[in-house]
Amino acid sequence: MTASLTRLQSFHGALDAHALLGAMIYDEFKDKITLVSSFGADSALLIALVAEVSRDVPILFLETDKHFQETLDYVKRLKDFFHLTDVRLLRPDPKLINNVDKAGDLWKHQPNRCCWIRKVEPLERELAQSGFEAIITGRKGYQNKEREGLETIELFDDGIYRINPLATWDKPRLKDEFALRDLPQHPLVAEGYLSIGCEPCTTPVKPGDDERSGRWAHTAGLHGAQKTECGIHVQDVPDWNL
Repeated sequence: MTASLTRLQSFHGALDAHALLGAMIYDEFKDKITLVSSFGADSALLIALVAEVSRDVPILFLETDKHFQETLDYVKRLKDFFHLTDVRLLRPDPKLINNVDKAGDLWKHQPNRCCWIRKVEPLERELAQSGFEAIITGRKGYQNKEREGLETIELFDDGIYRINPLATWDKPRLKDEFALRDLPQHPLVAEGYLSIGCEPCTTPVKPGDDERSGRWAHTAGLHGAQKTECGIHVQDVPDWNL
């Protein structure tokens, strides 16, 4: 890997989303970069920004077998809407599911382990097989306190760069750009789902709460604190047995 975090941040760290994506896709990580999308509440905007630069960037969707049907329908809708050429559905290893979560209820009592077998492991496997060096993410600094101060370019311990074009965007700008492009909205947003993941672990957001408060709400009483991340974009590896 020839890219240097210091160099990338110096040359590109202050760029706005469009310019940052162009530099990453065509200059720094040509044919070695992918977008990981949840096809959730705000996903259409980041996909639009990437598609405006290149429709050929691979888009990885973690098909956990636990998604809302509305999300699966939304994947197809956005694929057709943007004329995307390379959307890959990453599924969990059937052997792992059979050995660890045969009943399909691991999310209830070991949510980190469930996320590992259904999200983290499939993504790690694809990154290794495809040789990707950088991931484009839709994370935004305003979403919750864990994401405050998010950099537009990060290097994780796994050696994979995270490119966060929307890191410094606020909610009003996001809404304005979404409306400007007349993008199709995930149907569950109208029902109060402001951050959308797997169906068993996602609830509508209460007025005044941060938009990710509806994710893993059932875990608040399991281990003393509510789970806030699935694990694909965290530096400190959680205890996957929890």
